[in-house]
Amino acid sequence: MIDPRAQEFLTSLFDAAVTAADARAALAAHLPARPRGRTIVVGAGKGAAQLAAAFEDLWETPVEGVVVTRYGYACPTRYIRVMEAAHPVPDAAGEAATTALFNAVTGLTADDLVVALVCGGGSALLPSPPDGLTLADEQALNAALLASGAPIGVMNAIRKHVSGIKGGRLAAAAHPARVVSLVVSDVPGDDPAQVASGPTVPDAVTLEQARAMITARGIVLPPAVSAHLGQEAARAPSPDNPVFAGHEVRVIASARMSLAAAARAAEAAGVTAVILSDAIEGEAAVIGQMHAAIARQVVTHAQPFIPPVVILSGGETTVTLRHTNGRGGRNTAFLLAFAQEIDGTSGICALAADTDGIDGSQDNAGAFADGSTATQMRVAGVDPAEALRAHDAWGAFAAAGTLFAPGPTGTNVNDFRAILVGEPPARSGTGQAVVGKQGVRRAARYPIQTNE
Repeated sequence: MIDPRAQEFLTSLFDAAVTAADARAALAAHLPARPRGRTIVVGAGKGAAQLAAAFEDLWETPVEGVVVTRYGYACPTRYIRVMEAAHPVPDAAGEAATTALFNAVTGLTADDLVVALVCGGGSALLPSPPDGLTLADEQALNAALLASGAPIGVMNAIRKHVSGIKGGRLAAAAHPARVVSLVVSDVPGDDPAQVASGPTVPDAVTLEQARAMITARGIVLPPAVSAHLGQEAARAPSPDNPVFAGHEVRVIASARMSLAAAARAAEAAGVTAVILSDAIEGEAAVIGQMHAAIARQVVTHAQPFIPPVVILSGGETTVTLRHTNGRGGRNTAFLLAFAQEIDGTSGICALAADTDGIDGSQDNAGAFADGSTATQMRVAGVDPAEALRAHDAWGAFAAAGTLFAPGPTGTNVNDFRAILVGEPPARSGTGQAVVGKQGVRRAARYPIQTNE
């Protein structure tokens, strides 16, 4: 069974990571200069509603606009309209929201300001089929990309050339207004042009390079999409287009910042923290096996770190789907592979979770695992190896009783992985979270599913 002290400690680190990406704290230091004219807010992503609400509180002059978020992720706002749409498969509500965003930036002047609040999840939330394509075509493209196992940078590079809004097109529509994009990064490397496929940030990846990515990876696209990509009309605007002159782009929160906050929280609890990387990509199961090998090396040889130590990492792994009826997401897939590799090993406990609070198809952010978890799955009648092959990581961790389900967090800086090797601290300080220079503040407790 999971050691309650280890679970409490790892949860406190998740709290710290999420709180470091808090909408209000992130925005407060990056508010743009007030315009002479109107202030229009547009945005998209799983945390867009929380960003909009925080912006309203911080802005001292009239504001209007519209943002779109995932179903169930909305929060109250006073002036900015919040719309909801489907994720990860686009729907008609997302198409309507895209139209609303364009309407919001139509007819502006050089005295007006557009503030774009952009965070992860926006790619699916902003379907905008170009001429000759339909929403069904964009849905089929999204399904093909998700199933391909391609990294997020490749998927977004392709999406930008099959869209009427991505790749900076929304910012171009706002011309001649000044556009300031405030970005919560959920992508490895924190390239703002990749977050939500950059509706207000043009990308240097050309149409020719996107075509080459498709060929190199053998990605099979819907025929209508392939035909569209063969046309010059598919080309996304270039960053040197004059309509983008004077625009500002600021990354206000990211995995790097959140992992640093988690590391500070660990150190405050008396546990050494190391950050492997905030930009790890690759097949989730393979990355899980790699992390397990490092943890075993620490247990067995006190190399490359001396326990007790917590090993932190972030980024965005992928799962290459062989079918579409699985349950779970990339974090539970990572952890299921990890659990099998540490099976029977004591002194290791891990949490893998999506910082937005939802990992894939179910309502959990991720799960906990230690050296007994794979055995618990077998006792419950679940073969962990078969569950991984069947894309049913959720079912495996549900059987073991170690799902982690905080619910929507209001932010999104991608995957969070914390592996404790050695004894947990006697008192971890769960419910406390470090927020940059602001010190320590109370944060929410997150429940774990347990089997009775």
